[in-house]
Amino acid sequence: MYVSMKGMLERANKSKYAVMAINCFNLETAKAVIQAAQELRAPIIIDLLQDHLKEHLGSHLLTKSIITMANESSVEVAINLDHGQDIGFVKRCLQDGFSSVMMDASAYPIEENIKITRNMVEFAQTYNASVEAEIGNIGAASNIMTNDNMFTDPGLATVFVKKTGVDALAISYGSSHGNYPDDYVPSFRFDILEKIKYETNIPLVLHGGSGCGEENIRKSIELGINKINVGSDFMKAQVMDIKHQLDMDPTTNYFDLIHSTVEAGKEVVKYYINLSKSTGKSL
Repeated sequence: MYVSMKGMLERANKSKYAVMAINCFNLETAKAVIQAAQELRAPIIIDLLQDHLKEHLGSHLLTKSIITMANESSVEVAINLDHGQDIGFVKRCLQDGFSSVMMDASAYPIEENIKITRNMVEFAQTYNASVEAEIGNIGAASNIMTNDNMFTDPGLATVFVKKTGVDALAISYGSSHGNYPDDYVPSFRFDILEKIKYETNIPLVLHGGSGCGEENIRKSIELGINKINVGSDFMKAQVMDIKHQLDMDPTTNYFDLIHSTVEAGKEVVKYYINLSKSTGKSL
């Protein structure tokens, strides 16, 4: 069942759970995510990062195949462009069949962010697609972790939602993209999340969900997070599986090597689906 994020996130918002969005970049990673969702009867979002698409296969080659997989699935599947910063590329993805896009103009001043995002919301309506946006700035664990200056201003978030009409809003309140150092768990500013949810009451998004810690994620859902992005933990599990397979048999063939990563990836996705409380929530 190929759908946009809009309906699944509205239900998650109403019933206080989150839908998992997993970063994929090829058919094998998408297969692992969809199979995991089917086994747990959960709605799922395939996040395709703009940079991955530009560097790898491109949306015109990858999207149609994943849409076919989604249509053949027994659960709801959305395809969302993650961190779309190139306006032309975001529009191209909608034309290629994406059911949802993230228009990330967070690097611009607030008024420009509002203008760019509002225009994309209007453009996406032609395709019955949903739009996610971001206000604030989410850092990277490998470079600059999210700090106080990067947190989302609740007052600006409220104005942004009213002026843009976005379906979901990514906010910055403590998480960072990528892999954290060993034994490190970030501190979350839950007061920021709570204020934004109270003022907007729309689906809110946690980016950089990998390694955030179970308690942070549980409390985030309790306070209003309805979409959780995970990429690093998903890919790390597959890398570790490849290392294990090569340690066991350095002569293993490429087909078996890649095929085994699907199962490794599925286990991580199922872990996060259970944590997000979306198990059994697909229509």
